Amino acid sequence: MTLQERIDADLKTAMRAKDVLTRDTLRMVIAALKNRRIELGQDLGDDEVVAVLAKSVKSREDSALEYDKGGRPELAQKERAEAQVLAGYLPQQLTEDETREVVRTLIAELGIADKKDIGKLMKAVMAAHKGKVDGKLVNRFASELIG
Repeated sequence: MTLQERIDADLKTAMRAKDVLTRDTLRMVIAALKNRRIELGQDLGDDEVVAVLAKSVKSREDSALEYDKGGRPELAQKERAEAQVLAGYLPQQLTEDETREVVRTLIAELGIADKKDIGKLMKAVMAAHKGKVDGKLVNRFASELIG
């Protein structure tokens, strides 16, 4: 079962269970997936679905922070709940220690010694661990380890 099929099946389950939060969240992500499929002009593979999900999770987390700043905790809580629903479809994220070790290993493998090569390192890490690492963490560790 592909990730797209799993999302569709879970939407039906949420509808039957009258789980409004999950139903509405999955409907929004299915719409985002459909838009992405139209942009690309082809069916989406699991990697592309993961990318759309990750973008949606990040968007909701950012929105929650903005709602907190704006004094709207109820909306922030809703955004975080939606992010949790979507995070269940993403691959397990690497821990900070695992991410640091991946960065350290690739710095050695690629022979990177200068901060101007961080772009190469970021590209290599993100390609090798697509959807499993946080880009901000990778960038922070790269700056620490190279600098």
